Amino acid sequence: MGVTLPAFAPAQESLFLTLGGRARDSLLPRPFLGDTMAADVLRATGYDLATFPPFRSESGDQRTKVFDIAVRAKRLDEVVRQFVAGHPDAVVLDLGAGLDTRMFRVDPPSTVDWYDIDFPEIIGIREQVVPRRANAHGIGAVLTDPDWLAGVPTDRPAVVVADGLIPFIAQPALVALLNRLTGHFPGGELATNSYTTLAVWTVKHVAAFAAIAGDVVNPGFNDPHAPESWVPGLELVEEIYLTRAPELVDMPLGARLAARMCAPSRTLSRTLGTTLLRYRF
Repeated sequence: MGVTLPAFAPAQESLFLTLGGRARDSLLPRPFLGDTMAADVLRATGYDLATFPPFRSESGDQRTKVFDIAVRAKRLDEVVRQFVAGHPDAVVLDLGAGLDTRMFRVDPPSTVDWYDIDFPEIIGIREQVVPRRANAHGIGAVLTDPDWLAGVPTDRPAVVVADGLIPFIAQPALVALLNRLTGHFPGGELATNSYTTLAVWTVKHVAAFAAIAGDVVNPGFNDPHAPESWVPGLELVEEIYLTRAPELVDMPLGARLAARMCAPSRTLSRTLGTTLLRYRF
C-alpha cells in the first residue's frame, strides 16, 4: 500500500530537501555520509525531488549539491555518538527530525531512549516508511507547544540535535523552546547548524529554496555566543566549520579552493560556509 502524502506547509516541505540530499549522497561513488536508508525512505514516500531546483537534473557535479547536507548530518551524528558513549543512559531528542534515520546511523545502545519530534503529519509518515526500532519514540507536536516535553524523562542527561530547524521558528519562540529544553534535563548538550543573517536571507530569496521560503521567520544570528545570553547556563563549547571538513578532499577543485580561502578565518567560515554549533547546559 502506497503512502498518501498530505499537502505540506513550507517548513514541512524542507524535510525533503535534506532527505533528498542524503539520498543523492548515498548514490555517489564515494558518499560523504553513505546513508542508503535515506534513498529507501525517499522511494517509499514517492516524493518528487524536482520540487527543488538542484535536484531537477543529473547534470552538474552531484557532490556540490549534497556536500553541506550530508556532511553536516555526519557531524551531528558524531556529536550524538560521542555523547551517548559517555552517557549510556542518555535521552536523545531530534528536533524537527523529518524522515531522518539518524538513530540507525548512530546505533545507540538499548539503554538510550530516542525521541524524534516533528509535526503530527510528519510523524504519521515516519511510522509508515521508517523501520521501527526498540526505544525509539515519535512525538507528533508543534515544537513551540509547551506541552510536548511532558512525556520525556527528566532525570537523565540529554543530547538535543536540530538540523535545519532554526529558520522556521520565530526568535521569541526559539528562546522559549531552548529554555524549556535546558530546564527539563539535569544537563546535556545541544547541537545545531547555525544560520547567520546572510544564510537566512539566502533561504528566503534564492530560487533553490523557493519551496520552503514562505515559512522562514527567524532572522538568524551572527554571533554563536548569542544563545548564551538567551538561556542561563548554556555554554558554547565547539564550532565545527565545514570549510575545514576532511571530506573536502573529495570535492571538485573549485570547492576545495573556496574552502581553503575561507578556512583560516572564523568570520568567513561562519558567513560563507556551513557551521555547526555545540553547546553544553
